Amino acid sequence: MSEAPVEERRRHLVDLAPLKESPAFARLWIGGAVSGIGTMMTQVAVGLQIYAMTESTFMVGLVGGIALLPMIVAGLWGGMLADVFDRRRVLITSSLVSWASVVALVVLSAWDAMAAQPGDVPVWPFFIATTVNAVAATISNATRGSVVGRIVPEHLLSRATALNGISFGIMLTVGPALAGVLASGVGLPWTFATDAVLFTAGFLGIWTLPALPRLGESVDAGWPLLKEGLTFLKGAPNIRMSFIVDIVAMTFGRPIALLPALGALVVGGGSLTVGALTAALAVGTMLVSLFSGPVARVHRHGLAITRSIQIFGVFALMFGVVTLAMQAVDHPVGEGWSGVYWPALILLALAQAGMGAADQVSAIFRQTMIIQAAPDHMRGRLQGVFTVVVTGGPRVGDMYAGFVATAVALWAPPLFGGLLIVSLLAVLARIRAASAARFLDYDDRNPHA
Repeated sequence: MSEAPVEERRRHLVDLAPLKESPAFARLWIGGAVSGIGTMMTQVAVGLQIYAMTESTFMVGLVGGIALLPMIVAGLWGGMLADVFDRRRVLITSSLVSWASVVALVVLSAWDAMAAQPGDVPVWPFFIATTVNAVAATISNATRGSVVGRIVPEHLLSRATALNGISFGIMLTVGPALAGVLASGVGLPWTFATDAVLFTAGFLGIWTLPALPRLGESVDAGWPLLKEGLTFLKGAPNIRMSFIVDIVAMTFGRPIALLPALGALVVGGGSLTVGALTAALAVGTMLVSLFSGPVARVHRHGLAITRSIQIFGVFALMFGVVTLAMQAVDHPVGEGWSGVYWPALILLALAQAGMGAADQVSAIFRQTMIIQAAPDHMRGRLQGVFTVVVTGGPRVGDMYAGFVATAVALWAPPLFGGLLIVSLLAVLARIRAASAARFLDYDDRNPHA
């Protein structure tokens, strides 16, 4: 085998070649980054809205729990739609539904802001709007993932997924921070409204995509096609294992539902702290993506995924230990930056950044594995399952965090979760010896599903 070019072997920074070689990918990437800022703003704002209305971490976690089952159905069905119909049209339709749900949140939040007394506005309409948004986003994400393999050359796939990490980092850095500033400055209704405006950029990126019809003979959507995808997954141990290990990480290592309570009770700063801690997660994601040049030289993707998730668990454990220590220390907290207990904020931000970095390493190789190891006519359905995992797993994690925090304490979900992640990854390697060995030995130069 010939050696890689010198510039490839020495590259440390992110490779922009996918943006240069695929204008369609460039437009989709830029639009997705801009509109994604609004998406992250809404995710933070919803938590702040529910916590302000109920003062309950459990209710904040319930936002994700209620949407879980509809998201699972949407991921499976949406992935099938992407394998049957023109993927551009599926993206346009699901994006418009998502935008309509955000407009509904604007109206509901304004209603709550104008209410005469707290409690006059019911919480359940917010649950409905966020569930519709989650369903539409799940279909969009499943379809978007299957599009990349059609518009980006195969040898640039890992670099394209690394670039997606940069856009996600921008979204997760700017969105939550901006949500915190807007929520404390002009109020939650305007925060949701900003998301509705930023949606335009993402929609233009989708609208300018070329037609992406199904390759090969036409098929009808329905249970037989869905069953075909599940049968393929059953015989794809590498892809299946990548889903399993990510579910473990997202279920037990996601402290997002705890942030409103941390901002109010442990760290101080309220919505500003929520934005800062969420943005810290993105800093880790961004750093990995910016220095993602070496990903082209990493070929054992299964091993890289496993090690990165174990490191993710260590940082989750750190988050729990710091929260436990801070709850044991008597310190004053209040609203605004003047009310922040800075030692707690700095340490928790470092833990968040570490989790973001480790998760992004895993995400780059998981996404590349799915695209490389699956045929195009199957990618939509596999991306649908993938989307259910990466979006449904965090919602299970929100429920886990909300329940354990309510039953034990705020420090318990990340501390117990970090320990579980590290130990479960080791257990999975033992009890699934044959599949795990194949997964750990997976080489992208000879990809097998």
